[in-house]
Amino acid sequence: MRYALKYVNAKRIIKACKMHHMTFDDRPSPAIRLQQARERRGFKSAKAAAEYFGWSVATYIQHENGQRGLVRAAARYAKAFRISEGWLLTGDGDAPGPAIPLVSLVSAGKLEQPNGYIPSDEFVTVPAGGLPAGDWIALRVEGDSMDDYSPPGSIIFVNRRERDPVDGGFYVVCTDDGEATYKRYRANPERLEPQSSNKAHETIFPQGSLTIIGRVRRTMLDFPA
Repeated sequence: MRYALKYVNAKRIIKACKMHHMTFDDRPSPAIRLQQARERRGFKSAKAAAEYFGWSVATYIQHENGQRGLVRAAARYAKAFRISEGWLLTGDGDAPGPAIPLVSLVSAGKLEQPNGYIPSDEFVTVPAGGLPAGDWIALRVEGDSMDDYSPPGSIIFVNRRERDPVDGGFYVVCTDDGEATYKRYRANPERLEPQSSNKAHETIFPQGSLTIIGRVRRTMLDFPA
């Protein structure tokens, strides 16, 4: 008996599979922490940090890449990035918080629009607990118009992503003369109130629309030694 074999040509359908590639950072741990500290200090590149502090660019990059040990340079890097030498070398202790640019009130008056990186020669490391996601600047308080909450010399942290006024909120506002002031916002009627033990300070009634730089979310004050 003869059997007829029937072959059916079937199309082969090849489905592309997405491959998830995992990358592993095989640098020594101190090198990884050095990069973290540099980024939290506000420097976008290793070259920028090295040039700012006057270090050898090639040597610093080798330290951050893990090509050279950094034990001898640890104290220098720790001081520049405002971290502990112990954390940099061993990971002991708390990791540093993000570095927030500290600007003057005059400079803050020119920051009507959020613009990312803020040039600053001084940064403030946020204490443990950190801050929520935002576009942050820090300002040193001058005068006593808000001393009920922020005494003179204290540092306020301002989130420039929060620009819609909420009744009772604390804000840094650009004044008509282009400078910045720190006050409490009140609605109906719209006004900026001082919060001070000095009753000579008067409430400000804006003549036009408010230009809000950001909302104040934290005050930090170091007590004198």
